Amino acid sequence: MTHPYDHLSPELILDAVENCGFEVNGSLLPLNSYENRVVQVGREDGPPLIAKFYRPGRWTDEAILEDHAFSLELAAQEIPVVPPLLNSQGKSLFEHQGFRFALYPRQGGRAPNLEDPDNLQWIGRFLGRIHAAGTASTFVHRESLTPRILGWNALEYLEKSPFLAPEVRNSYLTLCQELLKHIDQQFQDSGYRALRLHGDCHPGNILWTDQGPHFVDMDDCRNGPAIQDLWMLLSGDRREMTLQLSELLEGYRMFHDFDTRELALMEPLRTLRLIHYSAWLARRWDDPAFPRAFPWFGDHAYWQEQVAILQQQQRLLSEAPLMSY
Repeated sequence: MTHPYDHLSPELILDAVENCGFEVNGSLLPLNSYENRVVQVGREDGPPLIAKFYRPGRWTDEAILEDHAFSLELAAQEIPVVPPLLNSQGKSLFEHQGFRFALYPRQGGRAPNLEDPDNLQWIGRFLGRIHAAGTASTFVHRESLTPRILGWNALEYLEKSPFLAPEVRNSYLTLCQELLKHIDQQFQDSGYRALRLHGDCHPGNILWTDQGPHFVDMDDCRNGPAIQDLWMLLSGDRREMTLQLSELLEGYRMFHDFDTRELALMEPLRTLRLIHYSAWLARRWDDPAFPRAFPWFGDHAYWQEQVAILQQQQRLLSEAPLMSY
């Protein structure tokens, strides 16, 4: 069976960009993306563009346009995100031969140095501004970050899939069910206020230049708790993460309040991400790029490791949450 992306040829990509009014020079550079196909396209009359071809069937047009509108809203407030380009009619979402796509200016940068407290405060200030803007409204067409969507739905998909190794199937499913019941309760107890988030704010989605950080890839923006955009920037042992969190929040609180009750959601969110990641790989296995990139997925060693990691998460879920200084 063929996959829709099998038909996304270099010629199709160049034609799509040319149809938007840009003169291309034939240069294409695929960028690191699995969920969508993202390509740098060279131009004859200016700097390269970034073309994002959306995975067919994942988002509705309305959901994609909410992503674009949020990015444009933030950029209009001089918050350093990379918004899509608009054509003369104000359109940001285009279609060519069955593929929906958007164009972005190329904005390079390097990985952020998260060991520098000043950098963490700088990032925190911009996240505070993003979240302050995020409270102005909520997404209507995009998924919310909930245990049901990221956890239970993912587990139900895995249970029906052929990927769970028989030797660990029962232990994995039972463990995940216990974890998700615990997480359901923690979400209910947290009393968080959902707001519009970046949604996938890990260090790879922050690029650094001499002017500071800018945020890329809003493809997973959604409604959810503010802590979702903070916890993936923390690493190391408990003491190190506490110090990092304190620096982030020092900057963050200059522009937006932070409800410390949400700190209890850090390990639940990490656990949801682990379960969701396995289901994501299973859901995308018909895309030839996934077996090539993740050949270890589904074997016995993978699931044994997942059980061990989730058992560690079970212990962490029962511990007191981090506290900022």
